[in-house]
Amino acid sequence: MSDGKVLSSEHRVDIAAGIIFSVITCGIYNVYWNYRQMKAMNALLAREEFSFGKWAILTLLSCGIYHIYYEYRMGNELQAWLTQNGRPVNPHLAVIGLILSLCGLTVVADAVYQQELNKLT
Repeated sequence: MSDGKVLSSEHRVDIAAGIIFSVITCGIYNVYWNYRQMKAMNALLAREEFSFGKWAILTLLSCGIYHIYYEYRMGNELQAWLTQNGRPVNPHLAVIGLILSLCGLTVVADAVYQQELNKLT
């Protein structure tokens, strides 16, 4: 698209609302937020890279460890796409997401990734 928009407005999420709803619902909204981010990333990559069902099952079976890996992978794919398409991006985006996730701040990692996705809507 000539105006720099590559994702539709359906992929935009208000970051403050995402954080607030995640906190007041004890993380339940964050599950939905991750689902939306997976849809946005699949649309951005033009392939089914992220599967919500796989993520949900493996996250439950691994007591959350798979989610940490997923956060890193999401950041890595986003960082790679932005770099390949000449967009400004922090070269440590995936590592930032990983560190935040390891510290239990996955909602913050989601907010960081959402900020990048929102720039594309």
